[in-house]
Amino acid sequence: MPPTLETVTRDGHTLDVLTDTTHGMRITISRLGAELVGLERKNPAGDWVGFLFRDGDVSQPVSGWANHSTVMGYYSHRIKNERTTYRGHEIRGGTHSFLRHKIFPSPQVTLMGTSSLAYRLDPSQIALEEYPYKVAFTITYSIDVRTLKVTFQFENQEREFHTHVSFGLHPGFAAASLDAATLLMPAGTYVRHLAKDNFLTGETEEFDFPGGPMPFKKSELPDSFLLELKKVDMPLFTFTDDGTGNAVMLNYSSAPYITIWSSGQAFLCVEPCWGLPDHVEQRPFEQKLGIQEIPPRGTLTRSVSIAPGFAG
Repeated sequence: MPPTLETVTRDGHTLDVLTDTTHGMRITISRLGAELVGLERKNPAGDWVGFLFRDGDVSQPVSGWANHSTVMGYYSHRIKNERTTYRGHEIRGGTHSFLRHKIFPSPQVTLMGTSSLAYRLDPSQIALEEYPYKVAFTITYSIDVRTLKVTFQFENQEREFHTHVSFGLHPGFAAASLDAATLLMPAGTYVRHLAKDNFLTGETEEFDFPGGPMPFKKSELPDSFLLELKKVDMPLFTFTDDGTGNAVMLNYSSAPYITIWSSGQAFLCVEPCWGLPDHVEQRPFEQKLGIQEIPPRGTLTRSVSIAPGFAG
């Protein structure tokens, strides 16, 4: 049976639901922020199982984290005092930038071969105070057998200027409780970038890790762990939920940084990032740590893969 697409409205959100029955995979994308709000796979009993925090629930919670897998784009994390300068232009915006608040047009749909949904935002849909240059953005969600591939593409339409962006994905993986969540990290050399009130201090801590469960206290997760993958030969991370037996393999091989965060609720965020927050002593936008550069009339494309499954 070929994959199917259904568009539904729920709790004020327009949702695109792509189902691949053959491989037992289903994703749900909200056009608000082009956010992945549902990631499901059929278990051996034939039941659909969700892997994201509040999987498929787009109602507004009374308290706590309200998102599922926020798309961060043009800048990631935070800019100090919600404003910065970029070659003399002022940029204003809140946490994780403006993409999360944009209503994306209907996606470009592929149902033959590798099924996918591609959401595009053109420069005409971006205000000057959000981002001052002509750079289009596309995020594509593809189901490849039992793996979700997420592809970011930025297209610099300027003829004379290099442009700069940072971006990433902010998925929260569901667990029976935070205590039941485990993140297995690959061996390698990491650099932790310390952040005071979520802004970089310039202090770093380099450490060699032999591989295994993350070496961080869960009680400190609300402050975030910003990690540079300095020398990690195989950047494959595995999230497991000991309470349900759910497991997710994360191939973040193209990302220079990851962020690990939780509010203390029953989820763990493991975020691939191409760029970090502002410093306490703010730098110009184009000098933000990890900022990516796109040549005139050029494109920047990066992908990650997320494979949900079941332990054992």
